[in-house]
Amino acid sequence: MDERLRSIETIVASRRGEHGALLSILEDVQRTSDHNYLKAEELACVARALEIPLAQVYSVATFYAFFNLKPQGEHVITVCRGTACHTRGSKPLLDKVLAHLGVTLGDDGSATTDDYQFTVQTVACFGQCALAPVIAIDEVIHSKVSEDQLIELVRSLQQGGQE
Repeated sequence: MDERLRSIETIVASRRGEHGALLSILEDVQRTSDHNYLKAEELACVARALEIPLAQVYSVATFYAFFNLKPQGEHVITVCRGTACHTRGSKPLLDKVLAHLGVTLGDDGSATTDDYQFTVQTVACFGQCALAPVIAIDEVIHSKVSEDQLIELVRSLQQGGQE
């Protein structure tokens, strides 16, 4: 058994018996993975260790939006596509950042650069409508964002700066 699967079994053992253990276990497994996502073999390992059906583990992993089944970039840019943000320009923001990074949204509404530096994703609404258009970069909310401001934030991260 490889080191990663042993690590997952340790995570499972430390959480076994807790209320809501599966959620906590999946959070820990994702947080400790390369590129912040849950691999198929890791889900299978969790199911085996908890002695529950893989379908149950997969159902939880696909139900909650904070779980990722695809590799994520080091920096995550989330563009709000709610009505207020849309009417105040979030679509051009999305188009601009995708073009700048040279990626296209996939069927799942996200795109990750080949070097795993950035993931761009959309969200239905941040609930910050008065501040539209709203984006988040690495979970930090930015409001009333212009295309130029967004690209400047991304360039700063590309040059190794903190957002």
